[in-house]
Amino acid sequence: MSRTSLRIGAVVAAAAASALSFTPLVQAAPKPSPACDTRVNNTHAKLMECITLEGVREHQKALQSIADANGGTRVSGSPGYDESVDYVVERLKKAGYTPRVQPFTFQTFISLSPPVLERVAPPPAGPVATTFLSYSGSGDVTASVSRPADAGSGNEGCDASDFAGFAAGNIALVQRGTCTFAIKSTNAYNAGASAVIIWNNQAGVINGTLGNDFTLDIPVMAVTQAAGAELAATAGLTMRVKAETFRGQATTYNVFAQTSGSTDNVVMAGAHLDSVNAGPGINDNGSGSAAILEVAEQMAKVRPVNAVRFAWWGAEESGLVGSRYYVTNLSEAERDQIALYLNFDMVGSPNHVFFVYDGDNSDGTGLPGDAPAGPEGSAQIEKTFEAFYAKVGEPFKGTDFSGRSDYGPFIEIGIPSGGLFTGAEGVKSVEEAALWGGTAGQQYDPCYHLACDTYANNNDHALEVNSDAIGFSVLQYAMNTSDVNGRPGKGNFPPVSGDGAGTSGAGGDSGSSQGGLHDHDHAPTHTE
Repeated sequence: MSRTSLRIGAVVAAAAASALSFTPLVQAAPKPSPACDTRVNNTHAKLMECITLEGVREHQKALQSIADANGGTRVSGSPGYDESVDYVVERLKKAGYTPRVQPFTFQTFISLSPPVLERVAPPPAGPVATTFLSYSGSGDVTASVSRPADAGSGNEGCDASDFAGFAAGNIALVQRGTCTFAIKSTNAYNAGASAVIIWNNQAGVINGTLGNDFTLDIPVMAVTQAAGAELAATAGLTMRVKAETFRGQATTYNVFAQTSGSTDNVVMAGAHLDSVNAGPGINDNGSGSAAILEVAEQMAKVRPVNAVRFAWWGAEESGLVGSRYYVTNLSEAERDQIALYLNFDMVGSPNHVFFVYDGDNSDGTGLPGDAPAGPEGSAQIEKTFEAFYAKVGEPFKGTDFSGRSDYGPFIEIGIPSGGLFTGAEGVKSVEEAALWGGTAGQQYDPCYHLACDTYANNNDHALEVNSDAIGFSVLQYAMNTSDVNGRPGKGNFPPVSGDGAGTSGAGGDSGSSQGGLHDHDHAPTHTE
């Protein structure tokens, strides 16, 4: 969820709009039609009339209530997460599914008390705003502060030699840079550091992790760029660092629900259900989890050509543990049965941009080879989302498959993937604010991985548009994956990516896709 690029694509826009040659749908009502309780939502028009913002927000409100009753968190391995699983399972059962819960064990990280970072000397003494790095060890240390060699290079702390002559027992102040937090912290620990403070090299807080394989018993805190620079410039600095954490094996769960349809051409749609330790995670990722739950409920009576397998992943925030466990434990035959994977992680960010995962690497962001194209078929998934945004008059922009969400394990085994994202700790540009509104110079989600990621941390417009986009894409591929893998689908659900024949006498509901989208009054702006 990192680097992005922007380009206006008139040719792509025209092609996308042409591909969606639907009769316009009236704007969806604020509340679903009474018919939604009984009818089969086997067209885009019917389905998107029944997928509502109110329905998605109902699920988010429930997740907030669960967090409120469990110390403000729904982190995997905690009662708050277990109750989130129970909620999803009960809603799925009520909708008519037979959900499956998949247990697995993982190395969990739980904060037992708020982190403490205090300036002791020289004056003025007092607290310094800080956050844990996930999987930090515990400790209560008051000591002098030292910096490693190569300070200011971006590489400081990346080599053991940077800590040559480091005074054992001191606290290491290290700037974020080119190597992992774990490498910097391990080198500091091996040099005798009693704690580590990592300061950001860009605006904003660090909401990072040392990785669930980090087991050293040393507290590791993070501070902002401004706070770190002030500390680094202070001679004779003494600080207090206190961390009280738990790291250990815990059992947590993935949840699955599957529709009818062909089980040798399965369409998967997933979102991680867990939060970070610091907060309730109602945007990250209560938004994606709630949206696919609403879609699953409204698709419960549909008889698609291809089975749809909805997934709610556990322990994503611990390093994609749940999705990786699932993928790793699939047989080769089971892997071959998955046609594609759609990922929805943070789809209602307050200062949003409509990001689409760049299936063909056409945006060319990052370093060469840093975030390559997805497996064959991923480009067509990207085009399907772009076509949706084009038709409803919303600008969109490409974002890399950076490996930071649950599409990662699927891409690694060659399964075509795609999805949506509205931004995390990245900072909105002036150019982006001109297209999507919001505030330039602020994070897409100012509460990313913080306690303030609550029910209020949301953009209704972004969440409503993306909930429709999720429903549209899931139903489209439930009926026809021909553009992705050449597998014939229903002729009245032709591919909207501009690829694939889409002709077949395949089974499934006989609804038409015509009338699937609403045309906004303004002409669409198309970006990638």
